[in-house]
Amino acid sequence: MTPKPQIPEAETAGVVADAPKGNWVDVYAPLAARPYLRLSRADRPIGTWLLWLPCLWALALAGGAGGFTVWDLWLAVSSGVGAFLMRGAGCTWNDVTDRHIDGSVTRTRSRPIPSGQVSVRQALVWMVVQAALAAGILFTYNWLAVALGVASLALVAIYPFAKRFTWWPQVFLGLAFNWGAILMWAAHSGTVPLASVLLYAAGIVWTLYYDTIYAHQDREDDALIGVKSTARLFGDRSRAWLWGFFVLTVLLFGGAVVAAHERLVPLVVGLLGVWAMGWHIVGQMLRLDLDDPASCLVAFRANRNAGLIPVPFLAVAGWLG
Repeated sequence: MTPKPQIPEAETAGVVADAPKGNWVDVYAPLAARPYLRLSRADRPIGTWLLWLPCLWALALAGGAGGFTVWDLWLAVSSGVGAFLMRGAGCTWNDVTDRHIDGSVTRTRSRPIPSGQVSVRQALVWMVVQAALAAGILFTYNWLAVALGVASLALVAIYPFAKRFTWWPQVFLGLAFNWGAILMWAAHSGTVPLASVLLYAAGIVWTLYYDTIYAHQDREDDALIGVKSTARLFGDRSRAWLWGFFVLTVLLFGGAVVAAHERLVPLVVGLLGVWAMGWHIVGQMLRLDLDDPASCLVAFRANRNAGLIPVPFLAVAGWLG
């Protein structure tokens, strides 16, 4: 196995504590760009995947209504680029609003703003640049998709403040992160059918699952500074809640497949994908130790693969019609 590149000692300043070691930003990106890429979480691509996956689910499942076209290839690629840009803009906004909180939490105090690598003004300019580039992609879609994309900005703006007024900030994250399920279906067909709404709901509950696991990394620091989360709300009952989120995710996802397909063969193929995703999550739960931050991070990141599993099944089902 080829060892990961080592970061020169002179260039380790600014490395974020919870970023994967030897990530491409810390090793290859120009020094001047690194603080901005770290603001965008480009050193931690899992968030981009989690934002993009509902888009891919929707496009693959929507193929059963009218089939696939070359346009869908553009939608798949552009939604991935858009996910990278909007996740970056959202994370930048999150770090601006959370700069005082992040400075009080061990895992986040090395982020660019609390560590002094980037000023608030520089961060806001960077956020606008990313959002403008994403808007350029959005305006290639139909007007229903454009309207839905603009509406999602309200969710992005509210999310960083949710942990200040509700024990359920993960709900707001789920509302924002899974909006692509509705937006991409609209971009494909110009409609928002029941299947897309069920898919959106499944994604929200899935976000409650994986982000509750993620929040367990910070529950002690969050308790000290008064930040709310489902991890703190559930406490010792978290594992039972996670199993409940898992079951509801599978049921809603399966409901979306049923609503999208009338023919038996595509329906079975699509449901096999949901079933396979479910087994992956069961494996996560069996290995998860909520009292070990490292175990929580591994389980959280494993949801990229969990979300990818149904995509080929849904695509085949869509192709079969």
